[in-house]
Amino acid sequence: MKKHINHVTVLGSGVMGTGIACHFANIGVQVLMLDIVPRELAPEDTAKGLTMESPAFRNKIAAHHLGEAMKNKPAALYDASFASRITIGNMEDDLEKIKNSDWIIEVVIERLDIKKSVFEKVDALRKPGSLVSSNTSGIPIHLMTEGRSEDFKKHFLGTHFFNPPRYLRLFEVIPTPDTDQAVVDFFVNYGELYLGKKSVLCKDTPGFIGNRVGVYSMAKISELATDLGLTVEETDLLTGPIIGRPKTGTFKLTDLVGVDVAEKVTHGLQENAPHDNMVNALKPSSSIEFLIKNNFLGNKSRKGYYTKTKGADGKDVRLALDLNTLEYREEQRPTLPAVEAAKQAGGLGKKIASLLAAKDKAGDLTRKHFAALLSYVSNRVPEISDVIYSVDDAMTTGYAWNVGPFQYWDLIGLEAGIALIESEGHSVSDWTKDMVKDGNKTFYKLEGGKKMYFDVLSKSYKAIPGQENYIVLDNLRGEKKIWENAGGQIIDLGDGIINLEFRSKMNSIGGEVLEAINYAIDLAEKEYRGLVIANNADNFSVGANLGMILMLAADGEWEDLNAAVKYFQDTTMRIRYSSIPVVSGVQGMVFGGGCEITLHSDKVVAAAESYMGLVEFGVGLLPGGGGTKELTRRAALGVLPDDVQTNRLRNAYMTIGTAKVSTSAYEAFDSGLLIREKDTVVVNKERVIVEAKKQCLAMADAGYTKPISEKVLVQGKEALGMFLVGADQMLHGHYISEHDKFISDKIAYVMTGGNLSGKQYVSEQYLLDLERQAFVELAQQRKTLERMQFMLTKGKPLRN
Repeated sequence: MKKHINHVTVLGSGVMGTGIACHFANIGVQVLMLDIVPRELAPEDTAKGLTMESPAFRNKIAAHHLGEAMKNKPAALYDASFASRITIGNMEDDLEKIKNSDWIIEVVIERLDIKKSVFEKVDALRKPGSLVSSNTSGIPIHLMTEGRSEDFKKHFLGTHFFNPPRYLRLFEVIPTPDTDQAVVDFFVNYGELYLGKKSVLCKDTPGFIGNRVGVYSMAKISELATDLGLTVEETDLLTGPIIGRPKTGTFKLTDLVGVDVAEKVTHGLQENAPHDNMVNALKPSSSIEFLIKNNFLGNKSRKGYYTKTKGADGKDVRLALDLNTLEYREEQRPTLPAVEAAKQAGGLGKKIASLLAAKDKAGDLTRKHFAALLSYVSNRVPEISDVIYSVDDAMTTGYAWNVGPFQYWDLIGLEAGIALIESEGHSVSDWTKDMVKDGNKTFYKLEGGKKMYFDVLSKSYKAIPGQENYIVLDNLRGEKKIWENAGGQIIDLGDGIINLEFRSKMNSIGGEVLEAINYAIDLAEKEYRGLVIANNADNFSVGANLGMILMLAADGEWEDLNAAVKYFQDTTMRIRYSSIPVVSGVQGMVFGGGCEITLHSDKVVAAAESYMGLVEFGVGLLPGGGGTKELTRRAALGVLPDDVQTNRLRNAYMTIGTAKVSTSAYEAFDSGLLIREKDTVVVNKERVIVEAKKQCLAMADAGYTKPISEKVLVQGKEALGMFLVGADQMLHGHYISEHDKFISDKIAYVMTGGNLSGKQYVSEQYLLDLERQAFVELAQQRKTLERMQFMLTKGKPLRN
């Protein structure tokens, strides 16, 4: 089905409705967001002179919710200016405007009668062929279409976003028996390509997939924690990053989503899925009952499983709920030997194996939790989905698990998982047992660079569909790896393009990474057409290896530090002036040295969720890998926002001097870290490498020519004086410290060209030399050493 979404109406402006509206605004769609008219005037309305007929009063609910969303942290919008794409209104005066919409999304209260009433009105006003969907999290989708027109039914389904819609990537698509298949296919593609989501096709079953598995898992862990005598802190530690899940664990997550919401969806599953023995075997939670009875609903009421109070000294004291006494006590930092042992075990599979083998309550929880989880998903397929990868996709993108249930099972081992399930008294589905009988060892495997999954219905392995739209380096490294060292790996992407992937801890940049960059450029110049620098990790790079810098500085190895910085500068300039196109593909953190690599690339393909910044000021330094030079150059060339060069230079100076990090790739355009005329943003981070390869090929096909280094116009002493006076005023106003001023003055000195009497053209190398000199001088400051030490040791004192 060929269809364009240019205008969307969102019915309901609560937390989810506003979040959905903001995300459509993020991708450039015009949005109409409607809510109900308030029932009566409030005193503040009367004080403003409003009447029941005033538009400001009638649109008050939608306006209030949009205003609240604009204050959210993390931000709901990629850029605050995108709010102009949202028009507010109310369902009495403005509902007829849905005739202009290509897609109408219902996000009203979770009551079937209200939803059906809304859809009756929508059916009468919508244009034929427009798409209609519900964002319900649990009401059966097919019940909403009773009495609706045939055209409505053909174009209606469930589209379930997860909160917050900008950040959680799961997009569940739930058709009814009447939904046209072309409409289903359109939504699956639209979610991936335009919304940046992982589209997961679900059956119209209670909780769909994400909440069916996620809610059961959370409720079961809570039950096990009480039975095993674990504290909430211990449970959150055992169900957090140590097993590849968010640091919220279980009870912090319950506080986040709302204790009442957790209780409601659990009971909803029990009521709507009477055949689900495992859900209905969950025991009532005394802690949940206590919290709801006292209106302790989690973060929204500032009291749940965790809370804060003031101590005798007036400082905040964190409290946690005792699951046995149901009384609050001071929060404790859990110390579990099994967790410490698991941390030393290695990768995620080895960590889980270590916990499963532990002979204590930590091991008991791990065994019982995974036995229940694996049994549950084994028996829910094919009820909730015909394919196992949809279950894993739902949990990794909706609940932010690093791996899904069947991927966990592969880490544990197919037969070992079955033994674990049965040892804890749970059942295993027949199709899973048949896998073993037929000689299969895993749920997933790689064949010819493609990821294959075990298909339950055909009892054979099939390729996960849609892989051609992405480049997953893990799928290629077995056959396409060309070279590697401790810092990087080069993989052949085909069509004459190679990819360099950083392989250091958190992709930090040290000597091995710089060696890999230089080798990759040498190789590409000799044998290939272009180079992409990208990875599939959560973060592109956290920046330079701070530990190495600290070690050299603490030991007074200034010549070695100078040489290391020069090697970094030479490498970024090698990126800039190579004879082949170099494209950086980024997502997540793009900090410090990682940002400097992108600044020198021919083009950057950035995921919308890219957080870019030259953050060196925070540790007492300035960008020393060419970043200070490059922002000076961009200010001089006019590629930064503003028409006046001194204003552009000031903005660049502030970008470095405040260590500002963009909250999205779009904000990075405003700070000059990305350039609109050459850099590209993609909403789906999984498409970054594909797009980077495409852009690299396009430059090669167009006849790429190595750039020519041109002189940079610097402003000299007059501009330097302006910056020095400004920093002095900040110091005397007690906004910055003496050390902050010292750093700021060094940055200004470099960006204005050093000790020059007036405006003058200088070479890039001249600025790099100033930059490197200032970097080393800053590293010699005691305060800088203390800042670096603090960052590396989380507050432990600097050694003498």
